[in-house]
Amino acid sequence: MTNMVPKRDTDPIEGRIRAMCERVKGIQQSDFYYYNIPISKPNGTATVLVDGREMSMFASYSYLGLIGHPRIDAAARKAIDDFGTGTHGVRTLAGTLTLHTEMEATIAEFKGTEDAVTFTSGYVTNLTAISSLVGRHDCVFSDKLNHASIVDGCLMSGSKFFRFRHNDMDDLAARLKEAPSQAAKLVICDAVFSMDGDIIDLPRVVELCKANDAWLMIDEAHSLGVLGETGRGIEEYFNLEGAIDIKMGTLSKTIPSVGGYIAGSADLIKFLRHQSRAYIFSAALPPAQAAAAMESFRVILDEPWRVKQLRENTKLFINGLKERGFDTMKTETAIVPLLCGTDEKAFEMTRECHKRDLFVLPVISPAVPVGLARLRTTVTASHEPEQIERALDIFEQVGKEVGVL
Repeated sequence: MTNMVPKRDTDPIEGRIRAMCERVKGIQQSDFYYYNIPISKPNGTATVLVDGREMSMFASYSYLGLIGHPRIDAAARKAIDDFGTGTHGVRTLAGTLTLHTEMEATIAEFKGTEDAVTFTSGYVTNLTAISSLVGRHDCVFSDKLNHASIVDGCLMSGSKFFRFRHNDMDDLAARLKEAPSQAAKLVICDAVFSMDGDIIDLPRVVELCKANDAWLMIDEAHSLGVLGETGRGIEEYFNLEGAIDIKMGTLSKTIPSVGGYIAGSADLIKFLRHQSRAYIFSAALPPAQAAAAMESFRVILDEPWRVKQLRENTKLFINGLKERGFDTMKTETAIVPLLCGTDEKAFEMTRECHKRDLFVLPVISPAVPVGLARLRTTVTASHEPEQIERALDIFEQVGKEVGVL
């Protein structure tokens, strides 16, 4: 029994809550609700257990298959033995563990920068970095398909907010010309776009930033371990090492831990350590997570076959879907949108795939535009070619059954 005071029927907050609950209820009643599915311990990284059923996982962010890696797990256990399960509080006032400084030095070395700083999540990293660096007299420029954390960081900063058409460098050039000449300018883009899987035109972005005296920040949440010969990311992919001023990444996708980082010049990182609210007012990453993240970067370099295998699996998966008639949009990476059209078709595809022990999830409006609902499928280095071929056959069978093909 609760003591909450009933809200009037016209209360706007109550109305929003009720509308969302009704939408979820309708999806559940239609047997289309597949979000927040409890998963028990994975049997390897390419399969998961759902209600005791082994399912092929094609929705994982573990692009290099590092979840459960023995070296990474051992590093996490050792960190608990050495440091315990938590920290003493915020690093500025309660002290920084030697483990944190070692982890950040490892990240900086991997990304080819002077220093790095970590935060408690990728979302928070974008939010605090952007809002710390620019303010109401400045201008920020964001690709229209950038992650929500980037958008929220831009809005939180109070800067004049310019959004340019997706990967349209002519439009970015036009927006940059609209900015007052005296204003500080910050251009922000995803390296790999999380819903479409395509890659930002980094060479052109770099050129425009140089021509307009703009800082460049790139979110590498989905490119770390994915792009580049050794998985170092988009600069390595385009052979433009050192071209990005502010390198952001997460520690919860390719890196099987939690948190986010900013890598850059020593002065930039010093500024964030003394200006970022998320650093000053949030407790440090737990020791086990810091150690796991640090060891993961080392594993990527020590096991280069993983990056190569991911490239081969990505090519096999995308080409297989295209050959079967699916629209995968402009993806070039391990994020592969399987376009379904309507929300209902995406739900139907999901339901029938799950019946066949294939774990995928739908992305519907408003997360994507109306009419562009999709299965946001992913492929990893852990998938065997036979698993990929089986998944392709299931997609084709289901696509024909529900009318996507």
